[in-house]
Amino acid sequence: MSALPRQPAIFLPHGGGPWPFVEMGLDRTEVADLTGYLQSIARLPPPRAVVVISAHWEAPAPTVMTAAKPPLYFDYYGFPEASYRLTWPAPGAPDVAARVLDALAAAGIPGGTDAARGFDHGTFVPLKLIWPGAEIPTIQLSLVEGLDPARHLAIGRALAPLRDEGVLLLGSGMTFHNLRAFRDPRSPAVSETFDAWLRDAATDAPAARDQRLTGWAAAPAARLSHPREEHLIPLMVIAGAAGADRGRVAWNGTFMGLRLSAYQYG
Repeated sequence: MSALPRQPAIFLPHGGGPWPFVEMGLDRTEVADLTGYLQSIARLPPPRAVVVISAHWEAPAPTVMTAAKPPLYFDYYGFPEASYRLTWPAPGAPDVAARVLDALAAAGIPGGTDAARGFDHGTFVPLKLIWPGAEIPTIQLSLVEGLDPARHLAIGRALAPLRDEGVLLLGSGMTFHNLRAFRDPRSPAVSETFDAWLRDAATDAPAARDQRLTGWAAAPAARLSHPREEHLIPLMVIAGAAGADRGRVAWNGTFMGLRLSAYQYG
């Protein structure tokens, strides 16, 4: 593994439902912009495996999927029938799942396993754009119920050594996620306010970054942007895995008129 290139840690916005693959009446320029960013990730040095921390899975302890051939978990509702026939047959990575558990245990964090869990849309939707051939072994790691930011930063720190083993750590969420406000004409300004704060915090020097992200709920427009923070917490895991790497804004644009960002460390 020592010859494998060190992988970055990335947080990306996964959009809404099956947005790239079915007609949803979205702005075509916005769709093309986010699609282009996600596809650009495939130009990075290829990982030997991917660990995805998706906003759409929470468990009592950090839990890894262990299936050798994970199914898709269509955890969205009310979309065209074609969106429930999508495929993305990436292999699982039971060996990487075991390595994740070992890394967590070494940091004093007990973890769990789930042999039945499939890829939710926080994984298969963006990764189907990045690697349409589904050739990279992939697993998911759950969030932990309670969504404590400091706890998730610690989980990320525990996982940081995997980056030197050719494993890409990828957080999948959204920097704005207030479903009741998506069509509210006041929401673009709210998203701009919070995203500006988050861009500054997430790219700050590592110690300041972690401190600011831990206290994210006190940021301007924080709770208007995230009434419940499950779509933001994957960023905490990625920031924890960043270690001494200072982050950069890998993409900044709008989706449904709302300001969103992606971050890359390393």
